Amino acid sequence: MSSHTSFVDHQFETEVFPTLAAYTAIPCLSPAFDAAWESNGALLRAAALLGEWCARRPLASHRVEVLELEGRSPLLLVEVAATAPALADSTVLIYGHLDKQPPLGEWRQGLGPYVAVREGDRLYGRGTVDDGYAVFSAMTALEAIERGGEPHGRVLVLIEASEESGSPDLNAHLDALGERLGAPLLLVCLDTGCLDYERLWLTSSLRGNVVASVRVDVLTHGLHSGLAGAVVPSSFRVLRQLLDRIEDPVTGEIVLDELHAEIPAHQRQALAALAADLGPAVDAGFPVVEGLRLDGKDPADRLVRQSWYPSLAVTGMDGIPAVADGGNVLRPSTTAKLSLRLPPTCDARAAADAIVRTLTADPPSGATVSVEIEAPCDGWTTTAPAPWLTAALEQASMAAFGRPPASCGEGGSIPFLADLGHRFPEVQFMATGVFGPACNAHAPNEFLHVPTAKAVTEAVADVVTAAARHHLGG
Repeated sequence: MSSHTSFVDHQFETEVFPTLAAYTAIPCLSPAFDAAWESNGALLRAAALLGEWCARRPLASHRVEVLELEGRSPLLLVEVAATAPALADSTVLIYGHLDKQPPLGEWRQGLGPYVAVREGDRLYGRGTVDDGYAVFSAMTALEAIERGGEPHGRVLVLIEASEESGSPDLNAHLDALGERLGAPLLLVCLDTGCLDYERLWLTSSLRGNVVASVRVDVLTHGLHSGLAGAVVPSSFRVLRQLLDRIEDPVTGEIVLDELHAEIPAHQRQALAALAADLGPAVDAGFPVVEGLRLDGKDPADRLVRQSWYPSLAVTGMDGIPAVADGGNVLRPSTTAKLSLRLPPTCDARAAADAIVRTLTADPPSGATVSVEIEAPCDGWTTTAPAPWLTAALEQASMAAFGRPPASCGEGGSIPFLADLGHRFPEVQFMATGVFGPACNAHAPNEFLHVPTAKAVTEAVADVVTAAARHHLGG
């Protein structure tokens, strides 16, 4: 058991959950999902709420700021002074985000996206696990360190508000911070996942992402389908043809070379060993309907596919009425929002250019096709951890979970990691989080697994202290 267990448990139950519940009630959607985010002020209200909670923490010396740039979502910044002068130039960055995905469909009876509901080890509500817990975990870890009389260097807690939109505002804030960022020794990211709730999980890679909106126009207005059918090409049929240029409709394989990358042999070997350790748990996290066959020949192959294969998901559509409202009309247009996941080492901008070229060249039936691309997001692979960090992670996982840590590539994207890796190539990474089996991040019935959030907080405290001792030569 960690020396911080009792304190962290008490803080979460008495100090964290009331404010986390208040944050859950704020519909602070990411800018990509809320065109009126500036006027409705939800992101700023969330930042203020979390900032006020941070300001009340009984740390020896810290400053809380909500930073605003014109036209950009806010950034919550907490600067915590080092516990000793010799640690003043040793900086640790701890990252999370406060913007949310939309509700996305009906939640089960008794739950809702903006109401925090505690059921045993689960705290339900949009943003609880992705990524509202992060600031509470970071600050509670620092409180635990100081309460135990242990050292920590200068710590910057950065909580951005545009991650779910691909972090288009983050680099502007990092540029504005400039020298205040220092030369970080360690970056702790609290926005990744875990394949089970039994150990400290470390993310070794993340896929990149390109989000594209594809619109197909065939008419200036809708027509009776009996009049136009079999004469005017359906906009949906044209869209299907276009998507087939990117994805094999039978196998789901991505057919554009620019969206692929070579998979390192050591990654395949590591994922095979992980699959052997986890067994059926690899597939258990997918709430599939009865009889569905997963892609991939076995669990090891599916771990490789999840972290290194490109993939296409249609995440939204316009121009199509609800089934109850669908009349006999050949619709004038169809728009699909596409999310294309890319291998960690794939060039996202080159992939985006290939997608636009492929979708707009020689449109089927002469239809009008337009494509809009959101900011492409590169993937990320971690550097080899330094010996001190390897030892610290091992000790932290054993203390908090009673088991050694494990690592795995993830299928999601976090632009911040690639950005910071480019800015600070020598920084050490601890990318971890609580997105575990069935937690439903981005989906209805999202929940935070409370024991894991507490244990990750304990592990962060131990690793931040280890970074300080390493800096001091201990």
